[in-house]
Amino acid sequence: MAEYKIFFKKSVAKDFETIPKKDLKRIIKRIGEPANDPRPSGGEKLTGQDRYRLRQGRYRIVYSIQKNELTIWVVKVGHRKHT
Repeated sequence: MAEYKIFFKKSVAKDFETIPKKDLKRIIKRIGEPANDPRPSGGEKLTGQDRYRLRQGRYRIVYSIQKNELTIWVVKVGHRKHT
């Protein structure tokens, strides 16, 4: 299976600014998982969208997959919303 390249939307840099370094290291490691498997265990397709979600602790990583280009775009990283 081919490896996907991972890209970040510009706004993700702003998301990273508010996250503590110890959490950020775990998030970056988790973001790397879809490079070999774009739908890793624990990942979930978002309802009504062409995006997927991964959780890392209390954070949520939202990304989209472009199969034709073998790319993954991380579009948002932030706190999970509590209900």
